Amino acid sequence: MGLEDLLSPEGVVHNLRAKCKRDALQALADQASVIINRPASDIMATLLEREQLGSTGVGDGVAIPHGKMDDLKKIVGVLARVETPVTFDSVDDQPVDLVFMLLAPANATAAHLKALAKVSRLLRDPEARDALRGAESAEALFAIATSDRKHHAA
Repeated sequence: MGLEDLLSPEGVVHNLRAKCKRDALQALADQASVIINRPASDIMATLLEREQLGSTGVGDGVAIPHGKMDDLKKIVGVLARVETPVTFDSVDDQPVDLVFMLLAPANATAAHLKALAKVSRLLRDPEARDALRGAESAEALFAIATSDRKHHAA
């Protein structure tokens, strides 16, 4: 499974505008709603439920919000570069400007963990983060995220 299996061009937001974590999550839920044809409110509830367990702000300006939803056919990702970094209750207390949201089917436990690992590997790489931060369009973000780099191997 590569990131191209999780992410579509419609799932990329360049210069997402948000004033806070909740705004960012809502924008991601809105975008995912179009892709999976589910109410944004259901997606937002899923994301907020997961955030109550602990922040998905993993450090280095990165967050990987995720959750599982009933009746979802496959794992879907939404990648966003936030225009102005937002506070995300991250483990390192740094604001977040790169967010990769994952939604998985309720029964996709192993696949969900593999997808999280794949996204984590991408966003842990300083070169990849720099490239994503320097991307000038949604198309460029998509190309960088789905490029076949050896460190993305599952």
